[in-house]
Amino acid sequence: HQPMFLLLAMLATIDLVLSSSTLPKMLAIFWFRDREINFHACLVQMFFLHSFSIMESAVLLAMAFDRYVAICKPLHYTLVLTRSLITKIGMAAMIRAVTLTTPVFLLRRFHYCHGPEIAHCYCEHMAVVRLACGDTRFNNIYGIAVAMFIVVLDLLFVILSYIFIIQAVVQLASQEARYKAFGTCVSHIGAILSTYTPVVISSVMHRVARRAAPHVHILLAVFYLLFPPMVNPIIYRMKTN
Repeated sequence: HQPMFLLLAMLATIDLVLSSSTLPKMLAIFWFRDREINFHACLVQMFFLHSFSIMESAVLLAMAFDRYVAICKPLHYTLVLTRSLITKIGMAAMIRAVTLTTPVFLLRRFHYCHGPEIAHCYCEHMAVVRLACGDTRFNNIYGIAVAMFIVVLDLLFVILSYIFIIQAVVQLASQEARYKAFGTCVSHIGAILSTYTPVVISSVMHRVARRAAPHVHILLAVFYLLFPPMVNPIIYRMKTN
């Protein structure tokens, strides 16, 4: 019941929900050619997809804070990272995610005149917005703003945490102590790379390779969604065994 393992439990739960909310429908599409989804079911899937992605980012940020306290303030670790604080972090992550994701239900007010098909294996916010008639400026701005807010802000704080960690580690006297300190961060760095690297690749491809075949963008979108839940258990199992 150490703080990091409580955070790992949160991460595992989030990954499980992310996979469960999208993978069954994906398999139905590929195995049974079931390409239809009820509009309200699409909105619910969208809500779970985006809210739990935001929660995952928050938990990775909390893990960076855990590593910062463990390495830079080791004598205060048990005083700072109490079970009460971990619970508050989890609640704050959930409230932030729900607050930022609830506006997706505003899509109910639109009529859809650009066809009933989205070029994805799951209901993605911007893909649905493109089918809507009327003024969708708010939805476009909202989608971009939330993505930038989450990725840039959370990643910025993660990078700041590791700057402080590196400064503390290089000041350690022995090389063995430095290796040991960095070793405690390997799993977390792996989880961050598995989460943010596909996001960056997908974003770059959408802007650089706009004329690429549609299935390329679809595969990247699936990869960015399902790759972290697949590799995170492997990363942390290797480290905790």
